[in-house]
Amino acid sequence: MRNPKENDFQGRRSAAADAKAALLQSHRAAKEAAEPTRIARDEERLATAAAREARQTERARIKLEEQERVQSDALAAEVAAKAEAEARETIKKDRSSRVANDEAAQKAERDRRYANRKAKRR
Repeated sequence: MRNPKENDFQGRRSAAADAKAALLQSHRAAKEAAEPTRIARDEERLATAAAREARQTERARIKLEEQERVQSDALAAEVAAKAEAEARETIKKDRSSRVANDEAAQKAERDRRYANRKAKRR
């Protein structure tokens, strides 16, 4: 609805200012009406961020524990392999010493029989 009385520049300017003020007032009213939901959304975002941080921390802790477990398993496997190698080496040395002792005993027996034969011939 046009108001022919306020058709001059000053009238148009005041009408524009009034319209801006009305828009600002309606914006402020909408903002105040949405304030509780905004606070709830902000709290929900904070809770989500905290939960995300907790999950990331938990994943990092689990990953670190897994790495430590793998390292300890690798170390245990290495120690077990060294112990097994030492045991095999010990068995091999025992076997070779028994073989050497058996050979020495056989040689001693053979020498004794040889000496007995020689003694009989004389």
